Amino acid sequence: MLLEKVKSPKDLKEMSTEELHSVVTEARQALLEKLSQHGGHNGPNLGIVEMTVALHHVFDSPTDKFIFDVSHQSYIHKMLTGRAQAFTDSNHYDDVSGYTNPKESDHDLFSVGHTSTSLSLANGVAKARDLKEESYNVIAIIGDGSLSGGLAYEGLNNIVEQATNTIVIVNDNDQSIAENHGGLYTNLRNLRTSKGTVEDNFFKALGFEYHYLDEGNDLNELIALFKEVKDTDHPVLLHIHTVKGYGFKFAEEDRENFHAGGPFSLETGEYLSTESTTPTYDSVTTDYLIEKMANDPKVVVVNAGTPIVVFSKEQRESVGKQFVDVGIAEEHAMTMTAGLAKNGAKPIWAVFSTFMQRSYDQISHDLALNSLPGTILVFSASVNGINDESHLGIFDIPFLSHIPNLVYLAPTNKEEYLAMLDWSIEQTDHPVAIRVPVNELNETGVADTTDYSQLYKNEITQNGTQVALFGVGNFYELALQVAEKLEADHQVKATIINPKFISGLDKELLDSLEENHQLVVTLEDGILDGGYGQTVASYLGDKDLKVINYGVDKRFHDRYNPADLLEQSGITTDNIVQRILSNI
Repeated sequence: MLLEKVKSPKDLKEMSTEELHSVVTEARQALLEKLSQHGGHNGPNLGIVEMTVALHHVFDSPTDKFIFDVSHQSYIHKMLTGRAQAFTDSNHYDDVSGYTNPKESDHDLFSVGHTSTSLSLANGVAKARDLKEESYNVIAIIGDGSLSGGLAYEGLNNIVEQATNTIVIVNDNDQSIAENHGGLYTNLRNLRTSKGTVEDNFFKALGFEYHYLDEGNDLNELIALFKEVKDTDHPVLLHIHTVKGYGFKFAEEDRENFHAGGPFSLETGEYLSTESTTPTYDSVTTDYLIEKMANDPKVVVVNAGTPIVVFSKEQRESVGKQFVDVGIAEEHAMTMTAGLAKNGAKPIWAVFSTFMQRSYDQISHDLALNSLPGTILVFSASVNGINDESHLGIFDIPFLSHIPNLVYLAPTNKEEYLAMLDWSIEQTDHPVAIRVPVNELNETGVADTTDYSQLYKNEITQNGTQVALFGVGNFYELALQVAEKLEADHQVKATIINPKFISGLDKELLDSLEENHQLVVTLEDGILDGGYGQTVASYLGDKDLKVINYGVDKRFHDRYNPADLLEQSGITTDNIVQRILSNI
């Protein structure tokens, strides 16, 4: 097997064309075997096998710098840079991450997991090279879907101005995670249709030397093109048309479904873990929004390139103009939400917590400064969310809760969640974010009648003495478990508090605790530093109350087991109970 003999890209240099084609075949097969058993990003990697082999055959990594946008398409790159065992031996499948990582290899320049960054990164790397008077190629590989992000335009603009060696590869497979959106894609379509010859050319207008390759999965054509532009002394853009999911018919035919996923059958293309029919917070969100939109034409859902978080392709088509996918452009999604709210619409921006980080200024300046009533639904904000260091969703509470005017809510059950969502959509006084729960759907069967216009009022769900437990959102159930064990095993009846608002304090309630409590314990599913618990502790600092805060430490935790991380952080029922007993 030739692939197993490739210990570094140097091993590709002396290979014949026939041998390189064999490497392509073996790499794609190894990729399919691992993906079918382990899951991962399917289509992005299948579509770039030939390109990656050609890049490493022509260029000289790590002297030449490869910068993959998002980097979820770097699996073949990893195979060719000494990490093939992580794709050929099931015992080593978890040895590497799903993204580039400098801790793994010198061939990985950055840890990257968010989109539209490669061009600005390449611009900086090339500028540093020029300042040091060094000479090598800087190659940025970016997908057409990533071009919708504003940072991509900024990078393109400044690469041209720098006017030295930077090679931009636009891997154009006419697909983002779902379909592309925006005027740029009309130009890309015209370029593909005309084989790169149409007069209106966005990249030429910016000042790039432009090359188009229609057969982007043809190894020989790729090698010839890369040899032509290697060691250029000016910015070059290679517009390469590839097929997402190439070489696996199910991925080619269903590109959205095969962007990423769990294990699947190589014979049928069916994912092995069938979707549960049990309602979830995601499905409840979808059902509620579809009904709300049907009854109110001013309700509009905004998304930035991850539409499946709320609607399937069929559902998107059914709601029509009341769903807006702006492409992978979170900053624009947020500021567009502000514009919609200002002009009388009722916008809901659905976003994963990790990607919301990209829009901090827009949330603060455009939405909150103007006190506009847009709603942000924050998904996967939890230790139990995505666990790759580049996709963590655990930083949202410090991130959002300290923005003036913005109300951040943390529901603990279905009824609370839907009541919060309905209030947020209908009220006109505040920007509101809601931390969508990640645990199993909890239904009480009792309608939530809370008046959420009375801001920052907590709910006491059990009156007790000695210790008060604040269970924030996802961790409210943990507070119940701690209270149950305290009472059953140690005859301590704790006060249990559901702090529905996490962007402000119920100061009246906190003041009242001093009368018959010795200890306040806060439990939150996120980082400890700057979180809700530390805000409580700061307020209680001059009172005769001890405060213990529970959360995870402020680090980029990588590919962790959630249960292990919680235990390491002391967040288990037994640990919490024992610490409480030693402090009362």
